[in-house]
Amino acid sequence: MRLRAFGLILLAATLFAACSSSLEGSSTPPASTSNGLRVLAAETFLADIAQNVAGDRLNVESLLRPNVDPHEFQPTPQDAIKIAESRMLIVNGLGYETWLTKEFQNNGSQHLVLVASEGLSPNPDPSGEHPDGDPHMWMNPLNVIHYVENIRDGLSEIDPAGKDVYAANADAYISKLKDLDLWVKNEVAQVPPEKRLLVTNHDALGYFAQAYHFKIVGAVIPSVTTEASPSAQQLAALIDTIKSSNAPAIFLNVGENQKLAQQIASESGAKVITDLYVESISAPDGPAPTYIDLIKHDAAVIADALK
Repeated sequence: MRLRAFGLILLAATLFAACSSSLEGSSTPPASTSNGLRVLAAETFLADIAQNVAGDRLNVESLLRPNVDPHEFQPTPQDAIKIAESRMLIVNGLGYETWLTKEFQNNGSQHLVLVASEGLSPNPDPSGEHPDGDPHMWMNPLNVIHYVENIRDGLSEIDPAGKDVYAANADAYISKLKDLDLWVKNEVAQVPPEKRLLVTNHDALGYFAQAYHFKIVGAVIPSVTTEASPSAQQLAALIDTIKSSNAPAIFLNVGENQKLAQQIASESGAKVITDLYVESISAPDGPAPTYIDLIKHDAAVIADALK
């Protein structure tokens, strides 16, 4: 089953009481849909993917806002209420939503969790620290085809009357994902194979590198999360590796701390690129307001920096 029941444990009555006074008298009602279902996605890119499957039949909200690092997200009492009022929460899985494992447990509640990555086999965490493997599977658009199929089936389960709509929307979006994969291949073809070298702030581009034949030279934070801290020896080794490989750039997600990357760049001669979108889409007026735009933007930025 891709859908799992979840229940509130730490976000229980005390949190509702704590925030009730701030919500009392609020004129903002819960989000509603034409069929009365409320669906949340944990991350912004998941909300966009799911909305393409849902189409006009229902609205999919994102729990996180654009440019918020999911690795550092902590639910507020308002988030607890939003989740409690939803019929389904869509998550990436593979340990990406660390707050979910801390805050929820399976206790037979009618609220459901859909794990978008379920059924896919993740790559190991290069650092060996993350037992579930590398969760950034959406950085290969062909993996997202599987996300779409899981979301299609999940929405059909909670809304059987919309099954045909979700199936048609999923087929149309899958076609766009296949076109996206071809677009990225053409974009990165500008970069000679020997120059396809990636240094990142943390290990977030493994699936992108694997799909489009890049080599991961190293990461400032040698982990699939931003919560780890590199040692002085690890930083020194990365500087040596960048110098020996002639990797020209260190790629950071928007909003990531630049301090260590800038230090490494000053000692290695690499430049720091700070405008990738991996963990989140951008605001609507930004360069990556959808998942497809996110992948196109990142591929273009990477290709331009390396060619």
